[in-house]
Amino acid sequence: MAMWILGTLLEVVVLVGIYRTGVLRRYLFLSLYTLSSVAISIGRFRVLFHYGGVTSAEYRYFYFYSDALLTIALYFAVISLFFQVFEQMRVERYLRFAAVLLLAGTAWFSYAIVSQSSGRMLTHFAFELSQNLYFVGLALTYVLWGAIVKLRETRTQLIQIVLSLGIYFSAYAATYALANLAPGIYPYARFLLSAFGCLLPLSWAYAFWRVPVNARLVPARLLEVAQ
Repeated sequence: MAMWILGTLLEVVVLVGIYRTGVLRRYLFLSLYTLSSVAISIGRFRVLFHYGGVTSAEYRYFYFYSDALLTIALYFAVISLFFQVFEQMRVERYLRFAAVLLLAGTAWFSYAIVSQSSGRMLTHFAFELSQNLYFVGLALTYVLWGAIVKLRETRTQLIQIVLSLGIYFSAYAATYALANLAPGIYPYARFLLSAFGCLLPLSWAYAFWRVPVNARLVPARLLEVAQ
């Protein structure tokens, strides 16, 4: 609960930092994801205390459905970072088409997995979609990092955001994989997921409060980070 509250407060700090530095338009989808996360956290607190805890059916339904929406929002935030990296190449239309196609393909794959379920298919679909999108987000982030290195992108703030996403998605994907392989560690996995939920906004808060908007990494330093 403490990490949940801390993560929500850090997200508010991120939003203030984005507004304060005047980069709201540049990081619009990232801002929308963070704002949605804050709003959903408040909604979860309300449902949690109104319906009697995490074991209530209302809280579980709200959690899984809202988690699916947040994962989709984070997916589009990652796609928006591709627009920044490739902005000089004029490929926005192709990126949008590819993003929608990939999301639709992931949704279809998730539905195909749960279509044989006997009950609560919608809840299972929301969980499966979130889990699959985390793995898609992990792959996209590594592709994005490869593009940053290849194109010699030097904007420090953007690099900080992409690196933090790579660590976040990697940690989540590993935790989900371990939980599936060994269901007995799920209580510990929940603790780890809560910790990761704090580290991502903490890294973003650092990027927007401590890294100047126009700061650049020299190419040699960027290659050191890549290695």
